[in-house]
Amino acid sequence: MHTHQIALLGGTGFVGRHLISRLARDGHRLKVLTRRREKHRDLLVIPTLRLIEADVHNPAHLRMHLAGCTAAINLVGILNEHGDDGRDFHHVHVELVEKLIAACRDLGVHRLLHMSALHASPAGPSHYLQSNGRAEELVQDAARHGLQVTSFRPSVIFGPGERFLNRFAQLLRWTPLFFPLACPQARFAPVCVTDVAEAMARCLDDPHSYGRRYDLCGPRTYTLHQLVAYTAQIIGVRRFIVPLPYFLSKLQASVLEYAPGKPFSRDNLRSLQVDSICVGGGALAALGIMPTPLEAVAPDYLLPSGQRRRYDDFRHRISLPA
Repeated sequence: MHTHQIALLGGTGFVGRHLISRLARDGHRLKVLTRRREKHRDLLVIPTLRLIEADVHNPAHLRMHLAGCTAAINLVGILNEHGDDGRDFHHVHVELVEKLIAACRDLGVHRLLHMSALHASPAGPSHYLQSNGRAEELVQDAARHGLQVTSFRPSVIFGPGERFLNRFAQLLRWTPLFFPLACPQARFAPVCVTDVAEAMARCLDDPHSYGRRYDLCGPRTYTLHQLVAYTAQIIGVRRFIVPLPYFLSKLQASVLEYAPGKPFSRDNLRSLQVDSICVGGGALAALGIMPTPLEAVAPDYLLPSGQRRRYDDFRHRISLPA
């Protein structure tokens, strides 16, 4: 294994923080580029990390901070945009990748790890999937011209700090009695964030991963209805989950995309028309990684510490033989 100088874009986010910890264990020197350095000063406890205030969309900043690096990792992504015309998605997912590839070529940074999305495609049903698909095509085209790239395509990612189950937990607590759920039969194979970070770390120096796209999924498939019901069970609330037909799901999305925090949007609804599951189980097993079950991790971060102890006691008691 080589020790790299790595520039991370999006390194202060949910996946980035877990990946930083994993890469630091291997002794890599890390440059984490962020717009708000003071907000993320807690990362400075990692001795091999430099936290740099920079605008990653500025080509001059990219070239300045990629200089001297042997690898770059792009984790930048958004799940929603301000409007519904795809412009923000294109700016964040496509234009940034164009600038990053150009900077890597100009500076001789030969290794690039790129975070995409499961079933990303220029022909996808949503702006989110389309823009990720176009970005992925740019990365793979760069691979044909000498850049050593690997794309990672996860299903929904769970783990401490995620927004998927945590958002449902928050909404379930706020919603009395009935919980209207759009696209209840949409399917997911949630993958643990530590497994995603491990996959990226293992691929960094693996020539067999050059030019590859890795689909990353967990060990089980769930419907959205099952995931929401499981979240309600864990946090200890009783809600009657009301499955919505498509026309009511569309109405719900049209309303909620104007709510604070944009909990659900029309583009999210379009993305849910494609099941987020891996054909053939995904790439974790091929990379020598045993996928982590959702049930082994979710209770530890969905519950406050006091409730978590009671839940652990209950789980221990029901696991004992009669």
